[in-house]
Amino acid sequence: MAQIPSLLARSVTNFVDGVAVAIPRLLSGLIFLALAYATVRVVLSLVRTSIDRIYVGDRELVGDLITTLVAVFLWFGVALTFLKVVGMGDIAASLGTAVGFIALGVSYALSEMIEDTVAGVYLLRDPDFNVGYRVEAKGVTGTVAAIELRKTRIDTDDGDRIVMANREVEPRWTHDVPDGEQ
Repeated sequence: MAQIPSLLARSVTNFVDGVAVAIPRLLSGLIFLALAYATVRVVLSLVRTSIDRIYVGDRELVGDLITTLVAVFLWFGVALTFLKVVGMGDIAASLGTAVGFIALGVSYALSEMIEDTVAGVYLLRDPDFNVGYRVEAKGVTGTVAAIELRKTRIDTDDGDRIVMANREVEPRWTHDVPDGEQ
């Protein structure tokens, strides 16, 4: 019976020692999160301002995509660094590695969607491929009605609207330039 009070005393002492070690780490982590939050907000504001100057009008989708990707990477870095600050560096390293493998699998599974998005960025940036232009792509001739990140919509002469994946349009299309515009 004398062992139970001794066991309880050691348990309480170990708990208090653990809390004494955890409090400074937790405070450091909270200070880090406050500073990181302010820094990420400023960086994202600068990125958004810069991107808004480059991608205007119908090209805002590209700017939104870039800003979102920057935000995801920044916040992921903040999360991993926070884990390191509070003393969970091994978990941060494991989490970083696991997310890398998950991202690899997701990118493979979504490869066609990613290909459409990349092709969409190229089409949106191409000065020869704009809404209202007559083009021929993949056997379809008509007027470009809309260019989105994943799909391009072309209105044919017959009045049909053809929706094509950007990965099919971007590699091979021709711009039908009227005689007076050259």
